[in-house]
Amino acid sequence: MSYEDDALDEEEDNIDNTYLTFSVAEEEYAVHVKHVTEIVRLQKSFSMPDVPGYIRGVINLRGKVIPLLDVRSRFGLKEAEYSDRTVIVVLEVGDTATGLVVDGVSEVAEIPPNDIDTRVTASASRQGSLVSGMGKRNERVSFILDVPYLLADVGARA
Repeated sequence: MSYEDDALDEEEDNIDNTYLTFSVAEEEYAVHVKHVTEIVRLQKSFSMPDVPGYIRGVINLRGKVIPLLDVRSRFGLKEAEYSDRTVIVVLEVGDTATGLVVDGVSEVAEIPPNDIDTRVTASASRQGSLVSGMGKRNERVSFILDVPYLLADVGARA
């Protein structure tokens, strides 16, 4: 095994442990980067009838219609005015893209598996849970979201 092979293995490990962190109502959440396609500024959306209240409509992003899920609303949190830091994190699961409206993006962070506590969510996982674990980094905690579960009914409804 060469130095290059070691570097590639390490890079793959880093990608496997890499998350995009963002804030919603002063809490930090994380999604695995494999689901993130891009981050875009908040833009004009178009309302849709007969969808859950947390679906804020759709946007036309370079010719692709993408439903917007307001994370605050999805989590049952108090509504807040959008600010200049509010962004859309575009996620893709399978062939379906969805935009998450979040208060702001924090960083791309490496969270190794041994720094993720899944015990708290284990009891909820029988029915499914939006949170798959809690990533610990120094004095910070990021709630790691189960992206397929979070988006499960969005594609079918939007």
